[in-house]
Amino acid sequence: MAISVDSNVESRKLCQSQGYTFPLLSDPRAETIRAYGVLHPHGGEKGKDIARPAEFLVDPEGTIRWVNLTESVLARLRPVTLLHAIDAMPRPPSVQ
Repeated sequence: MAISVDSNVESRKLCQSQGYTFPLLSDPRAETIRAYGVLHPHGGEKGKDIARPAEFLVDPEGTIRWVNLTESVLARLRPVTLLHAIDAMPRPPSVQ
């Protein structure tokens, strides 16, 4: 899932235009974005606060197991890096 400071309407339009099939959550007051420490103050158009690119891997119990943070809104994680991080995560005994 992804989270953005954009409104529900803007997020819906983005998903439709880009063909995204994953949930895109709207956080226009940036409450969750601040809680995760990924706010990029004044980093958006016309100085709007935005979320900086970040990826979190969360286990089934809700524990954050891996984090990737960037300083630039232009930086994006390469999929292979995420796949390596997933492979390196410990598996619960029932999945091994």
